[in-house]
Amino acid sequence: MIGGGLVGAAIGYGMARARRRVIVLDEGDRAFRASRGNFALVWVQGKGVGMPGYAAWTRHSSEIWAGFAREVGEETGISVAHRRPGGFALALSEAELERRGAMMARLMSQEGMEPYEYERVGRNELFRRLPEIGPEVVGAIYCPLDGDVNSLRLFRALHTGFVGRGGAYAPGRRVRRIAPVAGGGFEVAAGDETVAAERVVLAAGIGNARLAPMVGLSAAVRPQRGQVIVTEKAAPFLPYPMHTVRQTDEGGVMIGDSAEEIGAEEIGAGEIGAGEAGAEDGRVGLGILAVEAERAARMFPRIGRLNVVRTWSALRVMTADGFPIYEQSEDFPGAFLCTCHSGVTLAAAHALSLAPMIDRGALEARLSPFSARRFDVPAVA
Repeated sequence: MIGGGLVGAAIGYGMARARRRVIVLDEGDRAFRASRGNFALVWVQGKGVGMPGYAAWTRHSSEIWAGFAREVGEETGISVAHRRPGGFALALSEAELERRGAMMARLMSQEGMEPYEYERVGRNELFRRLPEIGPEVVGAIYCPLDGDVNSLRLFRALHTGFVGRGGAYAPGRRVRRIAPVAGGGFEVAAGDETVAAERVVLAAGIGNARLAPMVGLSAAVRPQRGQVIVTEKAAPFLPYPMHTVRQTDEGGVMIGDSAEEIGAEEIGAGEIGAGEAGAEDGRVGLGILAVEAERAARMFPRIGRLNVVRTWSALRVMTADGFPIYEQSEDFPGAFLCTCHSGVTLAAAHALSLAPMIDRGALEARLSPFSARRFDVPAVA
């Protein structure tokens, strides 16, 4: 396993759960780790416009998340604070509400889509469920499939469970080379060591762009910066998660929904994922943070009276269409590519569904839409 973030940790846990001998080679915290900047949602609402298979995969993960959380908690003694009360996407104008409603209608009307329950909630009903909404909130879209977790505990629990099941975690090992071996298997040069492996799973986030060609695959991923605000702890007043605002189980309020397109030159690295430039991805912009904070305070005036205790940013792992890539190399069977930007939402599916597929040596047909071949456009003569 190459990559010890949430995606790699979840798949590694699932492989160890299947009694495989697994080593996770990880750059460690010098890497541009998306796991440090996630919003901790287990979110279904609105995902999959343009790819119904992604909506189904996301929903599948949401459905098995509760059992996954119980298993990991019982095994490690670490509660990940998973809850699934449903989630709201709030609107501060009728135009916003109309756009959100139209997007949900497009999602549900796609050919091959498996529709799920959601509702448009007017201000009066919304006030009954969320009595602290501000006067500008006109309504929301609600989906009962949405929830959230404590993602830092999730990260710790996955690593704890992985090691507890016999997995080996090797931080500070930047992979330099992956060499397929005649007759099958691979030699992976990481740091000053070389590791022999029957199978290789690339779960290195934006680092997959560099690694994938070594095993005949392509990972055209790009970094997208997101910024997050965290307030001081407050008495519980947000019983539901929202896609831009949520109150953690510990009381702090998280705010964030920014999406900034950046390039390699902006993160100070000549090679995406090299991890040599320090934490340049941690830069924050006061303008963007101000917009996030202002909208959150309009949604819930109490937020405007809370002190900010920290802010940070991190890099999402984005493909051209925003959907994951799951693929096995045709040239070198046994090499798998797994990359996505929803590592929390998909953690249950990665551990309990994807890892067994990798263990069996073949991805199921339901993951065929996620092949990178979807980006191959024939040349027009």
